[in-house]
This record gives sequence, C-alpha cells and structure tokens, in this order.
Amino acid sequence: MGVSPVQSLLIALKMERSMPQGNGQSCSANGCLGSKVMEVQAAKRRWQGKKQRMARKYARHVLRIKKLDTARILMMKKTARLGSRKHANNGIGRRVRTLKRLIPNGESMGNLDGLFRETADYILSLQMRVRVMQTAVNVLTNSDE
Repeated sequence: MGVSPVQSLLIALKMERSMPQGNGQSCSANGCLGSKVMEVQAAKRRWQGKKQRMARKYARHVLRIKKLDTARILMMKKTARLGSRKHANNGIGRRVRTLKRLIPNGESMGNLDGLFRETADYILSLQMRVRVMQTAVNVLTNSDE
C-alpha cells in the first residue's frame, strides 16, 4: 500500500514541528507549512516528470520492438514467397544449365551475355528453318494439283 501525498505531508509536518529549526526554535504552524507544501509539490512534479520520461522510454521501446517484429514478419513472408536466396540462385543456375544444353555449343559458353546472344541467333535460325519447310510443303502440295 502506498502513502498518499496528503498523508506524507501530514507526517512531514508532525516531524517538522517536533524538530528544532536551525536557530534552536521549533517551527510554528505557519512558517514550516508553506515550505513543506512547496517541497511536496516539487517532489510530486519530479515524480510526475520521471513517470513521463519512463512512459516515453517504454513507448519508444515498444515501437522499436513492433518495428523489428514487422520487419521480421515481412522477411519471413518474402522468404516464403520467393524461397531462400540459396534456392533462388539454384533455380536460376538450373535454368541456365538447361539453356546451355539446348543451344548448340552452349556448354562452351562462359558468360551469360554470349549465351543469350547465341540463344537469340539459334531461335532466328530455327524460325528460318520452319519457314523453309513450310514453303517446301506448300510448293509440293500445290504441284500435285
């Protein structure tokens, strides 16, 4: 159980009346009362300031924890969506190896730039072959008629 400010003031006043002042005289009721009230009010302001500082510090701490938790949750969602970086790199590497196997002389390609250029050229040559074959089929089917 805590002591209210009024109770602490009354206790302080009782103790002050019983104790002699610096000049050897005991305090009168009016002389010490004003100073005690001011001391209690000052102590109350200090305590309220300390409570406010503690509350602000706690609020900053809670916000920091929330930010960290939010960042951690976002990172977990991103990892779940994309997979870990290790797996993402393996996926890209797997696709590059597959492409190298599909392209003639692709296994000998060292860099990706050369591989992509060679892939584009191979696609164009395949398209040209398809056109030549379509033309040959058209010519041969029309000659029968």
